[in-house]
Amino acid sequence: MANKLLEMKNISKSFPGVQALSEVDFNIDKGEVHALVGENGAGKSTLMKVLTGIHPDYEKGQIFYKGEEVRFKSPAEAQAAGLAIIHQELELIPELTVAENVFLGREPGRGWINKRKLKANTKKIFEEMGIEININKKIKNLTIGKQQMVEIAKAISQDAEIIAMDEPTSSLSQQEVKILFDLIQDLKNDGIGIIYISHHLEEIFEICDRVTVLRDGNKIKEQLVSETDRDEIVRQMVGRDVEDRFPEFDAKIGEPIFEVKNLSVPDLITDVSFQVKKGEIFGLAGLMGAGRSEIARAIYGLYKNRAGDIYLEGKKLDINSPGDAIDNGIYYLTENRKDEGLIPELSVGANMSLSILEQLTFVRGVISKRKEKSLVKDFISKLDVRTPGPWQLIKNLSGGNQQKVILGRVLSTDPKVIIMDEPTRGIDVGAKHEIYQLMEELAADGVTIIFISSELPEILNLTSRVGVIYNGRLQGIIDGSDVTQESIMNLATGGS
Repeated sequence: MANKLLEMKNISKSFPGVQALSEVDFNIDKGEVHALVGENGAGKSTLMKVLTGIHPDYEKGQIFYKGEEVRFKSPAEAQAAGLAIIHQELELIPELTVAENVFLGREPGRGWINKRKLKANTKKIFEEMGIEININKKIKNLTIGKQQMVEIAKAISQDAEIIAMDEPTSSLSQQEVKILFDLIQDLKNDGIGIIYISHHLEEIFEICDRVTVLRDGNKIKEQLVSETDRDEIVRQMVGRDVEDRFPEFDAKIGEPIFEVKNLSVPDLITDVSFQVKKGEIFGLAGLMGAGRSEIARAIYGLYKNRAGDIYLEGKKLDINSPGDAIDNGIYYLTENRKDEGLIPELSVGANMSLSILEQLTFVRGVISKRKEKSLVKDFISKLDVRTPGPWQLIKNLSGGNQQKVILGRVLSTDPKVIIMDEPTRGIDVGAKHEIYQLMEELAADGVTIIFISSELPEILNLTSRVGVIYNGRLQGIIDGSDVTQESIMNLATGGS
């Protein structure tokens, strides 16, 4: 009992139309890494929000922290007690610097901010983490991976006794993941308890001591990691066997339909050219920061200083904005769904129909609610979006279900080309399989897909050809049986 840091007993929490948690137990010891896993919507994030005071109004249950019963009324109160949480959706202020974000609300100084000490303290944290980062740079100018490391640094700076990490590796490079795991081991040696939430099940077996599985708001099982395996955890998560991780593709790939020639954006990408065929899933691979997303954004009209030409069905396109791209049948599914993909204060239905409002309007711009409701219900059913209804606020859905809503928005435009940028980031194993199946169906219907992923197994199993990006350039295109992990990594690190 002396080592028990946290006990959560019989926690129940509901939202309108949804029982998010039902009498869930969870505990963690000093110096333990306890994994919390489950599908999107299983209740993992809700349980952490109950713990850290974001949802203090839970209906039932008790929380004991270091032997004393607590009910934190706010995140600030939980933080002051020694609990920190790294959310899946990053909570940083884009216009502030790295240093200002790390110590936001806890700046050194009496009545004034001691900037010299602020920078020195921030620099020390990153040195201890083994991360090179410009602490004077604004958050908005960092890659998603670097922003994730800033969130981790912020949690460490709080001298927390418990740190909850929600999908901490979802945007990290392999080198950054190794640094994080070394850091977790150091924290564990210092007696800090780590609650580790991840859909990358291989990580659970690498760094965790125990694992608790949630499904539909219920605790299914708690066990030692050494006494289980991946297949058993997946069965507990989804309630069934998931036999095939990747579907078997039998696409009938047609002639080249989409082409970019000499695509360039100053300081980001240089002279990128490639063709993609009708019904093909074409991969874009490369290390974090290589320029994959920048290529997608350039095609989508998000850079005003873009050079180069874009062709669809032999016709040269004039794309200067996302609206131009959509009008021409091209849609970009962004990797940053929180800031660029969703309007959190709108409903599921409003978010899903955003791209086709003109098709749903009467005269004078009045939206036909009947048409909108019919379209949204069809896509909710087709994509198995778990929501009480189209009226539910999108911010109350899990990350995986939010991603499905954005996919519904994409499909409502009847696109010819879809650029999918990390579409499975932060998505559970069951939802990933559903997205893979959807990609197969789209390709079979003749939709061309440009697929960007940092997970090499996805690239290896889902694509017919792979363009590998290195330092803003297309280093090479690999075809068919030549697509291997070794060939991709060779090009991704500058090889020929």
